[in-house]
Amino acid sequence: MEHITDTPTLKAPAERFTGDVYLNMIETPTEPAHLAAALVRFTPGARTHWHSHALGQVLHITDGIGLVGTRDGDVIRVRAGETVKCPPNEEHWHGATDINLLAHIAIVTGDPTGDGTTWLERVTDEEYATALGK
Repeated sequence: MEHITDTPTLKAPAERFTGDVYLNMIETPTEPAHLAAALVRFTPGARTHWHSHALGQVLHITDGIGLVGTRDGDVIRVRAGETVKCPPNEEHWHGATDINLLAHIAIVTGDPTGDGTTWLERVTDEEYATALGK
């Protein structure tokens, strides 16, 4: 058993996120499971860039209201207690609404070299506005 008592809050990198996003790592990929998990907090208007995960991703919403969007234009509004499963290699983004915070636990399985995430271009303001229904 391992008891982890403190993980630092890190500011998410601007090359992967728009707006102010903060994360606390829960687990980093290690042998044998290669599980990565983090508590991710988005301020209003903040969001990930487009990305995909080789083995998929699970997002469990812990607080606030947010959006999860896919390349085909599908967007779902999520709230605390809900879970979204993104299948392997599906290009998607997720983040807060323009007036609400969002916090979620992001879970992925990777390999020894990383978490299996492919980061792509930013979600444009126009794409984000469309997702908001504006």
